[in-house]
Amino acid sequence: MEKKHIFKGTATALVTPMNESGVDYEALGKLIDWQIAAGVNALVVCATTGEAPTLTDNEHCKVLEFAIQRSGHRIPIIAGTGSNDTNHAIMMSQFACAIGADAVLCVTPYYNRPTQNGLIASYTAIADASTAPVILYNVPSRTGANIEPETYGVLADHPNIVGIKEANGRISKIAETFRVVGDRLDIYSGNDDQTLPILAYGGKGVISVAANVVPERMVKLCSRFFAGDLAGAVKDQLELLPLIQALFLQTNPIPAKAALARMGMIEDRLRLPLTPMDEPQRSKLFSRMEEMGLI
Repeated sequence: MEKKHIFKGTATALVTPMNESGVDYEALGKLIDWQIAAGVNALVVCATTGEAPTLTDNEHCKVLEFAIQRSGHRIPIIAGTGSNDTNHAIMMSQFACAIGADAVLCVTPYYNRPTQNGLIASYTAIADASTAPVILYNVPSRTGANIEPETYGVLADHPNIVGIKEANGRISKIAETFRVVGDRLDIYSGNDDQTLPILAYGGKGVISVAANVVPERMVKLCSRFFAGDLAGAVKDQLELLPLIQALFLQTNPIPAKAALARMGMIEDRLRLPLTPMDEPQRSKLFSRMEEMGLI
């Protein structure tokens, strides 16, 4: 059976706007509409950039429901449902399936530091329980666990595991993953600055933090590559690099929220233990935004 392809191009790893009362649904709705109008190919909701670890289960579920309803099936909604507790990840994945998510994105269990066999067992259990396709999410800098290429090779055989968000940052390891999995999994860049190299290896796109701020530019980068305009895609990647770097001067999504607040789209509010962006990093970010005509 051929696996489902969730999207090709740019998916925005969406922030979760906050206000004094909790989640700011008015701002969230406006962000969703703006992202779709900008041409993004999918939205990832309630993942790392969405501050999922500090959302209550009730908030998490409500944000997912809101995003699916607001999108109105205009583009795929990918629900962040990962956890360091496999049973909790299964529960959240089943909820996302029940409300109509197009796919679930499951981060490697953080803090626990499972073995490769543990990763295989955990992801297999989630994929067995989910009726929506599963995208694996590897970000060892935040979780303490790395999915090895050989482990991807085993997981690629599962009919319900369809893709990878790869953010290990090591191009040589990512190249090895492409060699091992072939066309059995769609591979997406999880780091904006590595979008073009991963596309060149055969990647299907990017799950992007920068697209929160410059969705049209990230869409253009991928579109140019897929249209065969390599020189144009290189130009876009290099022009975006200073902003991308500024968006990671502090822990994501601190800079992304600072940028969107400066653009008047959300409040600059995060859930502890994250706090608003410090100086001088904030000034550096705003300088990059000014150079790009964003503010």
